[in-house]
Amino acid sequence: MSAVEDAIEPKPAFKPKTAPIVNRILDFLSSVRFGVVLLCILVALSIVGMVVLQQNVQGFDAYFVSLTPAEKYVFGALGIFDIYHSWYFNVLLLVLSLNIVLASIDRFPSAWSYIVKPKTTATRPWLLARKENATFLIDAESKADASSKAVTILRENGFKTIVTEKAGVTTVFGESGKWNRIGAYIVHVALLTLFLGHFVALQTGFDADVKMVPGERTDEIQLIRFDLDKKEKFNVKLPFSMECTDIQQTLIDAGGTIDVTNTMDWRTQLLIDDPQYGVMKADVALNAPLNYRGYRFFQAQTIPVGSARKVKLELTPVAGGTPVIVDVERNGTSELADGTKVKFEQFLADFTMGPGGKPDTKSGEYNNPAVVLTVTPPGSDSLRVFAFSEKLPDNIPINAPKAGYKWRMTEFEKSPMAHILSIKYDPFHGAFIAWYFGGFGLIFALCFVFFFAHKRVWAAITPTADGKYEVVLAGEANRNQFGFEDKFKKIAARVSGTAIE
Repeated sequence: MSAVEDAIEPKPAFKPKTAPIVNRILDFLSSVRFGVVLLCILVALSIVGMVVLQQNVQGFDAYFVSLTPAEKYVFGALGIFDIYHSWYFNVLLLVLSLNIVLASIDRFPSAWSYIVKPKTTATRPWLLARKENATFLIDAESKADASSKAVTILRENGFKTIVTEKAGVTTVFGESGKWNRIGAYIVHVALLTLFLGHFVALQTGFDADVKMVPGERTDEIQLIRFDLDKKEKFNVKLPFSMECTDIQQTLIDAGGTIDVTNTMDWRTQLLIDDPQYGVMKADVALNAPLNYRGYRFFQAQTIPVGSARKVKLELTPVAGGTPVIVDVERNGTSELADGTKVKFEQFLADFTMGPGGKPDTKSGEYNNPAVVLTVTPPGSDSLRVFAFSEKLPDNIPINAPKAGYKWRMTEFEKSPMAHILSIKYDPFHGAFIAWYFGGFGLIFALCFVFFFAHKRVWAAITPTADGKYEVVLAGEANRNQFGFEDKFKKIAARVSGTAIE
């Protein structure tokens, strides 16, 4: 090797610097592709949660028994029976939320620039590079008249206009729907609100049941904890007490059963006694839940044992005379004209006498309905009276006259023995935030994104040597390209003065 060759050493080829690993991680986390993949996984998991009955849904016990041992093991190990509370579902929500935040931070400035710094001027080559463009000559008395014509046509088509003058070229810029540029970020905010509300509701709330029997008072609810096919309940104290004053069931067929299939509505009337806020009346209907101090009360089910909300009695005086008609409400008392007090004690749908002469019901069906009353004549001791719906023979002891009357129940309003209210405790209103602000906000944002578009049109007007004016017209839209193409052709036809095709 010569001395010259020794002196000239080859230099390594230039290698671009590799971005720091932190930047590469952030770029990956903020990428749209990564976000779409996460969203698809969440949708797939949500579909699994809809297909596989969840453990907090009524009927899960029977569903769990119907599965094979392998299905029980696999689904249980993967947390599929409670997928919306599983750790991986929440991790996916967290990572997707991070992706949305980082993507918004990375791309929002460029979207915002469309609003605060619109491109009001453009060069001729740039305009001709737009997909929608047209070049033509027009006759006008002056450049001002030519630009005024373009402004008028654009405004008539819903565009706001700006006229600029630069290097002898007058540019008329028109745009509409510029706020659509940030529609994607409104979607991001709605999604984040939905995720946050869901997470807050899961972390701070719980599900519970409470049994409401007319006339009874309670300050406890039964907290529910699910462990696959095991449903455990724990009594939890409330910061207030509730008294059930009435329950009502509106039937489709008043003469039918009190089953769900024959029911239009359930109502539970409550008297809430709160040491902090005082006493208030409340009503829980099937389609009108009650919200109170973060507790949301829903109608869940009934105790399907036949009872009555009120009864109508026919009292026939033993001494003769016109029968007396009396209405008595459940747990209520009515007074006769002679001062006799009649109290509603108990309703038995299928009357029978139990051990020790205690009245009972053989079933929950209205086979042999009867009402047990406590009757107190003026100045006398109270008597227990049975009034039956069916006419009984006079020689039966239980149908013997009492307090000077023969007693019979002529009508009664059917009602279950008790209602079960389902309670969702959500102190920070996470579910409300998620569904009302997140859910409805997401629907609004998606409509705003897909049904509107940011449309821009430029008309660069330049005088020519023969006294005419050259107009370079160009336009673009970020969505609904076909609709914008049709509108652009109409604008170009009007500005050029040619017929519209």
